Amino acid sequence: MILHIVRHGETVWHHENRYAGISDIKLTELGLEQANKLVTWATSAHLDAIVTSDLSRAIITAAPSAEACNLRPIVDARFREVNFGSGEGMTKSEMQSEFPEEYSAFAEAPAEVALPNGERGVDAVARALEAIKDIAESKKLKRVMVVAHSTLGRLLICALTGIPMNNYRKVFPGVRNGAVTTLKIPRVSSISELYGSASLLEFNRPT
Repeated sequence: MILHIVRHGETVWHHENRYAGISDIKLTELGLEQANKLVTWATSAHLDAIVTSDLSRAIITAAPSAEACNLRPIVDARFREVNFGSGEGMTKSEMQSEFPEEYSAFAEAPAEVALPNGERGVDAVARALEAIKDIAESKKLKRVMVVAHSTLGRLLICALTGIPMNNYRKVFPGVRNGAVTTLKIPRVSSISELYGSASLLEFNRPT
């Protein structure tokens, strides 16, 4: 299966470098424009399905492409962004001031350590991989676009290609809003088989 992971369009918080996480933040005008630009790529990708996170910024980003491809988007909460807990809506510097020790531990091992009251990256990956396995089990779905989020997307790329997840920021320091990352994923019988099983065909392609 070919899996295209797309980061949603820009939001107000992302423009200000604030951690959005599970907070349902609206797209900016640029974010809406990025959603419309995605259509040109999507209509040429021969997609069999479009799946989105249940957060509005992902659903709205996917909507123009779904309409153009004559597909009904599938909303799956398992592709929701990592929950940043007390860090939601805050910048890096604000977190360093508010809870410095916790932020330092998170920065040292961002996949294995959660921000206060938040979710570990590895746990977010586990739920998303469960969703990917469900998609892969349908042999009719050969090319699928998933509209999701920056942190979850980079963690997923690492997990699927065998890169240590704590290194996701170093290996993939940034993902453009509306950009496409493409992986080739084998059909597997268990979630554990997905770890390290995929080939990264393209990363962070602007549309």
